[in-house]
Amino acid sequence: MNDRSAAPGGLALVESLVNTLDLESGADALDTAEGRARFGLPESAESAESDAGGVARARELRESLRAALLAHAGHPPHREVTPLGELLASAPLLVTVDEHDGSARLTPSGPAASLLSRTAAAVAEALIAGTWNRLKACEAVTCHWAYYDRSPAGRGRWCSMQVCGARAKMRRYRAK
Repeated sequence: MNDRSAAPGGLALVESLVNTLDLESGADALDTAEGRARFGLPESAESAESDAGGVARARELRESLRAALLAHAGHPPHREVTPLGELLASAPLLVTVDEHDGSARLTPSGPAASLLSRTAAAVAEALIAGTWNRLKACEAVTCHWAYYDRSPAGRGRWCSMQVCGARAKMRRYRAK
């Protein structure tokens, strides 16, 4: 639904994960092998559900992220979820230092970095860059699509002014 450009840096991963579920139609990209592969999840649904880092955990992470993005926009959680901080606390991250220029960064740990670790690294990177609070969820109840708010004042409310924004304004107009 989002007609905006993708979020910067690692936030594109977070935005992409949250937007795997279309609330209006109920379509979930994590139900498909292609959708799971985009996030490094197991190909088959059976192995994904039994895998500790599989689809069930990815869905839990997605909905916790959505609740945080709704909070960024000043809205209550869409439903009861595991707190995002609780999920990210178990993500293994390493501080790596480049031997040539001395720059440091957080990186996911392990040979096959999990979606949780990559998400935690993306959130940490965004916190440092000051962009985390600009990633929001659309206020439309039937949408809650993630978008990066590039408005000067940081007060964007909808993923798409042409769809969700227009619907909200039309409802307000009709109510008058």
